[in-house]
Amino acid sequence: MSGSEDERIAVDVNNMFRQNLRGEGGLKLEQVERMKEEVEEAHRALSEDRPGFMELPFQQDDVVKRIMKLREERQDRYDNFVVLGIGGSALGNIALQSALNPPYYNENENLRSGHPRLYVPDNVDPVRFDRLLATLDLERTVFNVISKSGTTAETMSLYLIARQRVAEEVGKENVQEHFIATTSSHSGYLLKIARRENYPRFAIPDDVGGRFSVLSPVGLVSAAFCGIDIEGLLEGAADMARRCEEEDLWQNPAYLHGTLQYLAYHEGNKMSVMMPYSHQLRDVADWYRQLWAESLGKAENRQGESVNVGPTPIKALGATDQHSQIQLYMEGPDDKVINFIEVEEHGREMEIPELYQDLDGVNYLGGHRLSNLLNTEKQATELALSSRGRMNSTIIMPRLNACTNARILGQLLYMLELETALAGELFNINAFDQPGVELGKNYTYGVMGRDGYEEKRAEFYERAEPDEDFIV
Repeated sequence: MSGSEDERIAVDVNNMFRQNLRGEGGLKLEQVERMKEEVEEAHRALSEDRPGFMELPFQQDDVVKRIMKLREERQDRYDNFVVLGIGGSALGNIALQSALNPPYYNENENLRSGHPRLYVPDNVDPVRFDRLLATLDLERTVFNVISKSGTTAETMSLYLIARQRVAEEVGKENVQEHFIATTSSHSGYLLKIARRENYPRFAIPDDVGGRFSVLSPVGLVSAAFCGIDIEGLLEGAADMARRCEEEDLWQNPAYLHGTLQYLAYHEGNKMSVMMPYSHQLRDVADWYRQLWAESLGKAENRQGESVNVGPTPIKALGATDQHSQIQLYMEGPDDKVINFIEVEEHGREMEIPELYQDLDGVNYLGGHRLSNLLNTEKQATELALSSRGRMNSTIIMPRLNACTNARILGQLLYMLELETALAGELFNINAFDQPGVELGKNYTYGVMGRDGYEEKRAEFYERAEPDEDFIV
């Protein structure tokens, strides 16, 4: 069932066009018109190829049932849910948690309503991970290990440490109660381990890469355990998918937003800032940063020609970064597009007291609400940028209030994924691989002694010893 109009997110792109900006900045409407044929061709390609993320909103009824069944069976056993993953296996989990669960969820038992705390130690920093394990009651903790191949060095290192600590604390015979494996359904080392240890398993679809996996078990398992409405999340994504079946880019929010980013890139605006005016969405901006960077930063096009393309994504937070980044965006080089996210109803109101009536620099605030101040600051920043001829757009979310609005967030996540895929088609690059990332991984494998990577080990040490040393 499609969502009602008041549940739909909207995209305001008026300030991307020269007619609405001062000076010479902005795009011309005819530039968008000239893109129609290319966008229609890209739409046909995506519709025929059907990248895996496009199927996730429609093909996971059984997966959702299995996740919910495991949650019901084990919910009472755990106070802590730890995600062991990195990159796309971590950022989506973090984004869902901070967007849909209340701030300070981990610290407040009443806010959790019986659900476990969530921890995502998405790095191999030894101090951080050691302190986490020392802080948690491992008898009341479950770890979801996320790696399609089971060879991700960071994830598997943390798993090996956690596996040993858990065995020491609860006994080897009870280890299986404290781990879940989210991995390939048919191959890989993590699958072998999960079978050997008899861990519950959830499959990452073969055709869904990490950065597009938030709506797969990669993101859904932790979300469900922490009380998020994963069915609503998928329903919202499905709503957006249906809206985006329209090949006319003026009627398709993902295509319109993505096309304008592409055109702005070719006008010299090669940086894409995601700036939500909601603290709950700060980690969505972080998730977007990986999605955009890893998908669109490529050395070669599909014909193998050298192109070295890719917008640089930047995360910001309103109103916080009005006091750290906006000066640059306003008066620095005109090489950015600012993409705001505005939430119309924040779900919580706080009125500012009418105090210090004799102080003109303070008394004007009294009687207003914090939500009004936050949204006014966004609109004022939008106007200020437009008055300087700086391109900006706004994604408008009707509300964001804990788990009841998972459907609205699902729309946003799917829209950003689809516009990334569309941009890949327009740039004529493969938006679904990451050869630059793989090269760094291969050097790490070699240095750490993995069989088959001896050549990369040799290259690493050869390059690590320059003829002249300029370390000061």
